[in-house]
Amino acid sequence: MKDFIKFTLATVAGLVLTGCLFFAGFFFLVGIIAASSEPTVQVQPNTILTLKLNKAIEERATEDPLAMLMGEEYASIGLNDILDAIKKAKEHEHIRGIYIEAGHYVDFPIATLEEIRRALLDFKDSGKFIVAYGDNYTQKEYYLCSVADKVILNPQGIIEWVGLSESPIFFKRLLDKVGIDVQIFKVGTYKSAVEPFIDTQMSDANREQTGAYLSSIWTRITEDVATSRNLSATQLNEYADQMLSMEAAGSFIGAGLADTLSYKEGVSSYLKQLVGIEADKKLKSLGISEMASIKQTSSPKTKNTIAVYYAVGEITDNAMSTTSGSSEGIDGSKTIKDLSRLREDDNVKAVVLRVNSPGGSAFASEQIWHEVVKLKAKKPVIVSMGNYAASGGYYISCAADSIFAEASTLTGSIGIFGLLPNIKEMLSDNLGLDLDVVKTNQHSDMGFPTRALTEIEKNAMQKNVERGYALFVKRCADGRGMSEEAIRKVAEGRVWTGVMAKELGLVDELGGINEAIKAASEKANLEEYILTSYPEKVDPFTQLMQKGKDEYISTQLKKATGNYYDYLNIINRLQHANPIQAHMGYYPNI
Repeated sequence: MKDFIKFTLATVAGLVLTGCLFFAGFFFLVGIIAASSEPTVQVQPNTILTLKLNKAIEERATEDPLAMLMGEEYASIGLNDILDAIKKAKEHEHIRGIYIEAGHYVDFPIATLEEIRRALLDFKDSGKFIVAYGDNYTQKEYYLCSVADKVILNPQGIIEWVGLSESPIFFKRLLDKVGIDVQIFKVGTYKSAVEPFIDTQMSDANREQTGAYLSSIWTRITEDVATSRNLSATQLNEYADQMLSMEAAGSFIGAGLADTLSYKEGVSSYLKQLVGIEADKKLKSLGISEMASIKQTSSPKTKNTIAVYYAVGEITDNAMSTTSGSSEGIDGSKTIKDLSRLREDDNVKAVVLRVNSPGGSAFASEQIWHEVVKLKAKKPVIVSMGNYAASGGYYISCAADSIFAEASTLTGSIGIFGLLPNIKEMLSDNLGLDLDVVKTNQHSDMGFPTRALTEIEKNAMQKNVERGYALFVKRCADGRGMSEEAIRKVAEGRVWTGVMAKELGLVDELGGINEAIKAASEKANLEEYILTSYPEKVDPFTQLMQKGKDEYISTQLKKATGNYYDYLNIINRLQHANPIQAHMGYYPNI
């Protein structure tokens, strides 16, 4: 017995000690990661900046401590870092040029690529070179790389050039099979957000709007590529229709899409020639994160600040209502507090609201709009739209002093819908579960997913949606200085590209975040200013404590499922989201 007790105590002590050592080691590693996250970078003469298109591009990249422990430093690249690195490379005397490496089959939003492409064109004004190489080029990668002075293709590679298409997924038959009836309430001919739940194909109106914005985006792509490659848009459309992508690599030289064929080692030799170093010497290069981390030699001697506030992801009422473990998302209550602090900060002279959102909760959108109005009363507010600023994303943008969008930004979608699932059939018929209820009043259980709404309740929901839509229209009319009638003509849930939105008066200028910052400085009469980003980035250790394994799993799931992740999230939203939504409802997979 004595030996048993001794053995047990020793075992417990060993487990405790092992646990302590594990956690100590774990936190030590996290500490090392955090401490090494900002290395000192020295730029040597004859260096090139390397842009590898091998990771997803987000508005701001965040360190994922769990991923870092698994050998992945960053799950994504920050658009802010890319733009900053290109600007610094243009100005730095030791950077001779930029090398872009494609062929990693990562999907990129076109509006993001448009913004990077414009930064690369600005870089070329310095007289420095840009060289692009790809084992293969996806169409989106080629759109970006076409700006290069020399486009190099692997002798066995291809350039994808086929045009754009959109193929949404419809859930109705799946929902019918499992016994879920989705009760829909909407306003607007084009509010196609609800179609996947109630139909098996696109409506005529949705097909019309989709064709219109695809055509608008493709026109922009072909015009940009045609200018860079000294071709015509007509030629590029002929190449797409001729299935040039299926031809041998040499065909792309003859078509003018590429300049030369070479294996990767040949590209390295060519880059050495361009920077003027011997063939047996090592080519010196810096990555995006390294270049972006280089601090400016001189900083403005002023406290005047332009705050760039990133509103990215779905709009929710609060953090508890989010539908995924992702760090991205616009928490309505937090965003309001953040904007209020910026409003009261006397050092902040202007705010650039960077919106990249398909929308979300109509209630949260209204509350954020209200805070933007109060902020605008004290200092300039300029909106910079990213890939999406649709529905609720446009709702929170419309009150700004001016709005900038990329040509291919998807915006508008001014409309509201209500969505309530009824799972009674699934529970009763498919699972054999019987339901009963006791209630004090006629509508005490309204909204419960275990029964259908009555006609009285349906009418009440529809009136609620229509009232929300009327308010949305009024907010847009007031913000844009247009009549409500004029807004209704371009509303009804229809999605527009940035080019189309500018023609309609929903957007003021075409441009990215740098153009928006310039406009903010001019509006605030600032010659010198400091740029500060909000919300403040969370350090890896705190991030780990806040999100932990849930965010890591969510990130890995997104990587595994690609575009389908967003559709899975839509189904999940049926259970958790506010039933009244100002949401685009889908994520175009163009």
